[in-house]
Amino acid sequence: MEIDAQTESNINFIPCVKWVRKGIANTNPVKLQLSKNELVDIINETKVKLQEAEENDEELMESDVPRQDEFNLEQYDEDEAEENTANALGIGSLAELDNAAEDNFSESDDSDKEDEVIKPTDNLILVAHVEGDASFLEVYVYNEEDESLYVHHDILLPSFPLCLEHLNYEPKMPKGNYCAIGSMSPIIEIWDLDIINVIEPSFTLGQVKTKKSNKVIGHTDAVLALAWNKTFDHVIASGSVDQTIHLWDMEIKKPSTTIKSFTDKVQCLEWHALEAQTLLAGGCDSSIRVFDCRTPEAHQTWLLDGEAERICWNPLEPFSFLAGTSKGSVQCFDCRKGELWSISAHSKEVSGLCASTQCPGLLITSSTDETVKIWDYKDLANAPCLINEKEFNLGNVHCLDLCPDLPFVISAGGDKKSHNFTVFDIQNIDVVRNTFQPRGLIKSESVKEEGASTST
Repeated sequence: MEIDAQTESNINFIPCVKWVRKGIANTNPVKLQLSKNELVDIINETKVKLQEAEENDEELMESDVPRQDEFNLEQYDEDEAEENTANALGIGSLAELDNAAEDNFSESDDSDKEDEVIKPTDNLILVAHVEGDASFLEVYVYNEEDESLYVHHDILLPSFPLCLEHLNYEPKMPKGNYCAIGSMSPIIEIWDLDIINVIEPSFTLGQVKTKKSNKVIGHTDAVLALAWNKTFDHVIASGSVDQTIHLWDMEIKKPSTTIKSFTDKVQCLEWHALEAQTLLAGGCDSSIRVFDCRTPEAHQTWLLDGEAERICWNPLEPFSFLAGTSKGSVQCFDCRKGELWSISAHSKEVSGLCASTQCPGLLITSSTDETVKIWDYKDLANAPCLINEKEFNLGNVHCLDLCPDLPFVISAGGDKKSHNFTVFDIQNIDVVRNTFQPRGLIKSESVKEEGASTST
């Protein structure tokens, strides 16, 4: 169906968020200053990429591979192939500039720019933001002591973002501060967060089939899930609409292992905190699987009551994990015993599932039913108790994450145009504070810091 410009302009939502620990970011990020000639060269290169992408889109339209539409975007129909390809590349009007484009740019600095220094007490929040036909990665700074929250810088993305993962790895480079992004494209992009005004990823994973080359590396469809291995820091796992999981060796930028156990889209992944070879994965075939990636053919499988939307290991019980489903259920499993309990947590699919690594029994869920719920699951053998239910006026809540340094601070994103992102300290809710504050916090030595590295 056709849509008008007014409908398109109403698209404004947050599909995914990710916290970054304190002390990871560079205190003084590098700010790129491109000359006019460099910008013109980039525009001309982008025109070539646009033409190639148009050719690839024609091939994809002929493919029988099912497409991902997690956020109900079918209503925003792609009617003009050329226009949509430009939008997907994030360059829209740039493609219309002529070769003598110098007059379109100014080298003047913004005298009113904000302080760009990142303090050791700052957390970063990585926020994928879709607005109209453009997609961005917004890098927020949050400081609890200063009570500050602001966008430090943003990155224009070439394709609709579906998942984010933080990592510190780039081949042949010192440990850094990077964000891997899975999108509607099969190509995974890794962006350097310590560079302001960056216009290209530091590196990419994957290669699509083109008319010039029939060679395909990695996925053939949208990437729905990413999980970085903090122990073997050159390894990142990805799950896709193409029903596969790839374990990428980022040193050589190729998959070292491909897992083909699922019969539908792979939507969620998480590495075990203690057993670096153990990967938890969930799919749209209503199954959840645990792989020993040294021998992935032999794996454990459990069935869910719906599609696996979100998963997480229980940080306080190493043999157990939780799964949120498309039916709104949260189910708990023990790898040795099977299912322990199941609750009907929400009236719609579970869009966020966070088990605290520091506060015993704190579980937080979110849903497209517009609610965020806080649960107490301290007694693992029994179903959790609902402590509080809150609406943040975000519309449908699409994503949720818990700060790794501040055990009661969450971020959530939704699809309400006027208010689609929030950061909130749940200790401000009396019943939550009274329930969890007396327990004290756990400082787990088993949780690996992001700087940890072990070579294979």
